[in-house]
Amino acid sequence: MKIIIVGLGKVGQKLTERLSQEGEHDITVIDTRRAILHDVVNSYDVMGVVGSGASIETLQEAGVDHTDILIAVTGSDELNLLTCLIARKLNVCNTIARVRNPEYKKEVQLFQEDLGLAMIINPEFTAAREIARLLRFPSAVQIDTFAKGRVEILKFRIPSGSPLCDLKVVDIAQKLGCDILVCGVERGEEAFIPGGDFTLREGDYVSIVATIRDVTHFIKKIGLKTNKVKNTMIVGGGKTAVYLANLLLKAGIDVTIIEQNPDRCEELCEMLPKATIINGDGTENRLLLEEGIESAESFVALTNIDEENVMLSLYAKTQTKGKIVTKINRIAYDEVISSLGLDTIIYPKDITAEYILRFVRAKNNSIGSNIETMHDILDGKAEALEFNILKNAPIANRTIESLSLKPGILIALINRDGNIITPRGKDTILPGDTVIVVTTNKGYNDIGDILK
Repeated sequence: MKIIIVGLGKVGQKLTERLSQEGEHDITVIDTRRAILHDVVNSYDVMGVVGSGASIETLQEAGVDHTDILIAVTGSDELNLLTCLIARKLNVCNTIARVRNPEYKKEVQLFQEDLGLAMIINPEFTAAREIARLLRFPSAVQIDTFAKGRVEILKFRIPSGSPLCDLKVVDIAQKLGCDILVCGVERGEEAFIPGGDFTLREGDYVSIVATIRDVTHFIKKIGLKTNKVKNTMIVGGGKTAVYLANLLLKAGIDVTIIEQNPDRCEELCEMLPKATIINGDGTENRLLLEEGIESAESFVALTNIDEENVMLSLYAKTQTKGKIVTKINRIAYDEVISSLGLDTIIYPKDITAEYILRFVRAKNNSIGSNIETMHDILDGKAEALEFNILKNAPIANRTIESLSLKPGILIALINRDGNIITPRGKDTILPGDTVIVVTTNKGYNDIGDILK
């Protein structure tokens, strides 16, 4: 596919990296900053054009006339919308715009319809939604949803003394009486899609797939907390904090936001009348103690400085047993950060790139299926994809045991008209089903890609 990416900030560069890795796309990037453009073009197999995405001349030089998808992710919402509008006038291609301002939340649907946008993505709102989901299920490190919200892939860490310690995967259903499927295990730097003989150990990060009801039953069985948090302390009052506070307040969770800028505090008081807004430096231990960090059931570090977020979260771990979430903007130090033992780390740019990649793959020429949902799992070492099975799919009307699957593939679940099936060898995949596939192989566009 021919793809144009406008804007080479954190999200634009992450998208360029991920799309170029798939090796199936002709990518052109546009940015006004010559030095950054030069670095990206030298790092990836892409073409570059210096200029503004709102310039007809620049878009034509980038080849908009024969482009399939244009993605506008500059730092300006208005420029992104204008770029997509002009691109649609020059060529009826699919356009995706990043729109971040909370003030535009009500207008998003109008923008999408009137400007003919294929997708509007908001990294801050998307990150906030991920965090809110985790605070409703605090034992989880990561939660991804499938089958229109009916199914979850939930990741958690096996604590000391857990009934899962030294238990084989094949014995879980019998010993615990739970209808779940273990679809991934992380142990140190290694990631596995385990077979039945795989033995779980203390400290493993385990990903399971099941319906929400079965996930809840399983988590209770192994002694982890299932109830949502009652309150949260947020440090940093930016866009993500506003979106998150709104979601939590609607869920009945008390919210305290600590923000250093007094003018921003006044704005937050107007936008979030039911939240407690504290004007102060959230990096001061004394202030955090005064505001009750020790009794906080959750703590979320959302400042604009990654180092502050990391240090705040490490301090919070010493003061509370509650759920701790850390927002990280840069990706360069992810291996170092992951070794610090932080609870849950949210990368907004990764989440944004994931949503856009899902759209791009769904638009690829799929013969027998299309992608409904896609998530990175196992710390980015695997993907979970939900395929809609069409009549001419190569796996349609076949039993699972009859399929010749590539290595590193697990058919994790079948959704048949809302009836969730944990697949066994004798189960048949039918047209109209959606199937969740977990794979350590990246870049699949069609269900046929899983076959040898």
